[in-house]
Amino acid sequence: MRRLSRNLTFQVLVAVALGVLLGALFPAAGKAMKPVGDTFINLVKMIIAPIIFLTIVLGIANMHDIRKVGRVGGKAFLYFELVTTLALAIGLLVVNVTKPGAGIDVSALAKGDVSQFTTAGKQFSLVELLIHIVPTSIVGAFAQGDILQIVFFSLLFGVALSRFGEHGRGLIVGLEKLSEVFFRITAMVMRVAPLGAFGAMAFTIGNFGLHALLPLAHLMGGVYLTMALFIFVVLNAIAWFNGFSLWRLLRYIRAEILIVLGTSSSEAALPSMLARMENYGCDRTVVGLVIPAGYSFNLDGTSIYLSMATIFIAQAFGIHLPLGQQLAVLAVLMVTSKGAAGVTGSGFIVLASTLSAMHTVPVEGIALVLGVDRFMSEARAITNLIGNAVATVVIAKSEKAFDAEKNALALAGPTGSIELVPEVTRPSAA
Repeated sequence: MRRLSRNLTFQVLVAVALGVLLGALFPAAGKAMKPVGDTFINLVKMIIAPIIFLTIVLGIANMHDIRKVGRVGGKAFLYFELVTTLALAIGLLVVNVTKPGAGIDVSALAKGDVSQFTTAGKQFSLVELLIHIVPTSIVGAFAQGDILQIVFFSLLFGVALSRFGEHGRGLIVGLEKLSEVFFRITAMVMRVAPLGAFGAMAFTIGNFGLHALLPLAHLMGGVYLTMALFIFVVLNAIAWFNGFSLWRLLRYIRAEILIVLGTSSSEAALPSMLARMENYGCDRTVVGLVIPAGYSFNLDGTSIYLSMATIFIAQAFGIHLPLGQQLAVLAVLMVTSKGAAGVTGSGFIVLASTLSAMHTVPVEGIALVLGVDRFMSEARAITNLIGNAVATVVIAKSEKAFDAEKNALALAGPTGSIELVPEVTRPSAA
């Protein structure tokens, strides 16, 4: 029992349950827990930028074949596009079969102020995204925690450092020691993850209330069911085809899954996922490229939600979208769903930009799902997290950059441990 109580997975699970109880029984007290959850998220955000930078730079600098960077990146983006498109298509299929928006009294649903999302949505474009990737200031990119800009700069820094050869070895050794320090800090932050999950969950239930779920329970049920099917059918099939067990992977990252469940943010688990996936046997270069990029381009859960929410709004307003228009929705979402993860309110911004591009469904319709969106964010975040974990293993195996012995040791060890420091002194495989 004492060993169980020290297990991070068990601690987070208990914290989430207590947060639900506090928010449901004492809403005012639940709302007061918001600073606890926000503080934990801030702690995580504090270490995301340096960990991404160090992971990518060290992975590239220790490589014998610099062309591997382009090869891994190309494979990753091809995988991202194929899997997220499949997720979008599955979402469209399910929402057309279940029709959660049919027969809903639009006037009876609570509507919120969505002006900030509609304005941003009309301004969002692929061209703006591509321009945004290149930072105007390195310091600004790190200060704002912009993942895409940090990845871009880290790639340049890593390639430049690798060209120094032996002359750059001293700096590489120093960065490796610095990486150890930041992963130690990550382990320290993860020790308070149960408090963060408790505070975030208590606030969510206390602020929004379980009664807010009832009017749109059909949509919520459809979203949760679709994401479960995507994980246990689609991602499971991808894992099986690539020679690894999804179930073992889920067991290995279950602490991160529960942290995401409690905080409703896949970003909360990003630092520990970088260490987990390297300890799982994936090459550092692959982990450093796939995980951060996946947080912008491989959002499987968000893709499912966006396609279902778009058609749901059309159904609620009584707007019939024939197959041709729905395929157009799919094409628009293939573009708009990429790269908005670092933007505040990104789900609504992408949804608004999609509706703006279609000109057939009112953009203001996103107000219909505003009240329950917070309760669907957990499913999105967990699906995104698992999708990126699967993608990392798939790309690592395709590059023959997967250490089977290290993987066996990781699976045999305690999955609830918060000792997250990976091996940082070994060079990456060529």
